[in-house]
Amino acid sequence: MSNPQQLRYSKEHEWLSAVEDGVATIGITEHAANALGDIVYVQLPEVGDTVTAGETCGELESTKSVSDLYAPVTGEVVEANQDVVDDPALVNSAPFEGGWLFKVRLAGEPDDLLTADEYTAFTAG
Repeated sequence: MSNPQQLRYSKEHEWLSAVEDGVATIGITEHAANALGDIVYVQLPEVGDTVTAGETCGELESTKSVSDLYAPVTGEVVEANQDVVDDPALVNSAPFEGGWLFKVRLAGEPDDLLTADEYTAFTAG
């Protein structure tokens, strides 16, 4: 399993893309998708919602369990990925591409996210 170097990662297993015009894309990691198993339902924050770093902002349901989705940053949701709502399996099959979850206009710079190497070490034990 390879974590893309250009992304940043939370200890709750979300990833954050590079910020473009103040907006970042958020998803869950391949590690989290594999641990959850086959995802069958996704509840995402809605456009206009404010999410707060470290707080619950949605839910992922799999054949194994239900897991809260945590915001890795604080900001306003500007887009939710309707494709994963319609086809939750995208989160498993393409967690770093088409399986992204939502986009946020950041309220400030995230300061506690991990690099790819740090996240790999974190998930290794």
